[in-house]
Amino acid sequence: MNWSKKITAILFMGMTIVVNAQMAESSELYMTLKEKDSTLFDAAFNQCDVETMESLFTEDFEFYHDKGGITVGRNNFLAPNRENCAKIDRNEPQRAKRILVPGSLQVYPLYKQGKLYGAVQHGVHSFEFLNEQKEYQKGDVAKFIHVWILEDGHWKIKRELSYDHQLQ
Repeated sequence: MNWSKKITAILFMGMTIVVNAQMAESSELYMTLKEKDSTLFDAAFNQCDVETMESLFTEDFEFYHDKGGITVGRNNFLAPNRENCAKIDRNEPQRAKRILVPGSLQVYPLYKQGKLYGAVQHGVHSFEFLNEQKEYQKGDVAKFIHVWILEDGHWKIKRELSYDHQLQ
């Protein structure tokens, strides 16, 4: 390979790395998806707000969990949440809390022909659960990946992976 081809190859690889680099925490995309992540888990764990959760998933949503298996379809995923939320006493503390591990969240944009169509978001979160004395105790810590898609101008999760669950 001659020098010009080597230089071109190196420049191309460098541009690929820059184009696909993690978004800065101050970027609009990072901030938007961090807020969406917060909204999702607030709706799921604090508010038990299934309608908000529904607005954050595509209809063909798929959830992959290293302990619970695969769930295909937004309605199938949300059905147990609807059931559980109907049973809870809203005056009592939620049975579980989700905590995003500070500094763990990363966002990578997805482009097609130069146009932003989605993003990959991953991070680490931990969970706490109420014991019999109604005190929170540490549960699992796990990694997660969300594949966000821009659908009609709204960010929605198309795929979610929750994996590497470990006791804290």
